Amino acid sequence: MTLVEALQQHNWLFYGLVIFISLSVGSFLNVVIYRLPRMMENEWQQQCTEFLKIETQDESSHLSLAKPASKCPNCGHQIKPWENIPVISYLLLKGKCASCKRHISAEYPIIELITAITSVVIAYHYGVSWQTVGGLFFTWALIALTMIDFHKQLLPDDIVYPLLWAGIVLGIFTIFVDLETSVIGAIAGYLTLWSIYHLFKIVTGKEGMGYGDFKLLAALGAWMGWKMLPLIILLSSFVGAAIGIAMIVFIKHDRNVPIPFGPYLAIAGWIAFLWGEAITANWLYL
Repeated sequence: MTLVEALQQHNWLFYGLVIFISLSVGSFLNVVIYRLPRMMENEWQQQCTEFLKIETQDESSHLSLAKPASKCPNCGHQIKPWENIPVISYLLLKGKCASCKRHISAEYPIIELITAITSVVIAYHYGVSWQTVGGLFFTWALIALTMIDFHKQLLPDDIVYPLLWAGIVLGIFTIFVDLETSVIGAIAGYLTLWSIYHLFKIVTGKEGMGYGDFKLLAALGAWMGWKMLPLIILLSSFVGAAIGIAMIVFIKHDRNVPIPFGPYLAIAGWIAFLWGEAITANWLYL
């Protein structure tokens, strides 16, 4: 019996494997969310110092996703492997550093849980198939982009471009949509927000979004095709309105402080990825 056959016959094994892998990936996504923006900032600083011919001994320029090992930002305690088990370690440590007892942000286990839950939804929706493999990558990339944009107002090309190209490559094998639909979706996705951006800028004199949003919608178009773009944009508006109102009401978010559009696009894209056709069909029926 092959592994695929075993997974198809034993649901508990399939979902257990998905949960185990996704929790581990969620732990890694926390590293990406925290370090990748800082790596980008270090690279920009290095480029500036080289251009200005300024000598510097900044050790932070050596930061990568793999090194140095994770440690407590307060006391410098290096995180042991048993202190880094997704969700479980956080609960056992009661949300505190094992050394200095300083509170650890609950965002870390929340990201791990969200990664696991969304991964199980993908697995349930597509079953044991290549669609699940692609859908998991799609989901994990969107989680990282959502949190980075929320914290730093950045949508790193290091994540967006692989997501875009992965959608086009999958189109070659018609995993989700065919290649022609994928390429047209990528082009239409980019040009749609690019046009809205410039129209808004001409009318108001302000920038309503960043170029990363254009690339993200292009990536979503590459995965789902151009026909799904209107639904994604409509859903992102609803998601943005709901989250924006909730932030103003419950956490007293300043209305004058802009909220990044990337998370709304990512959430809307994920919803459309799973249920877009059903939503469209029901809407047309009504």
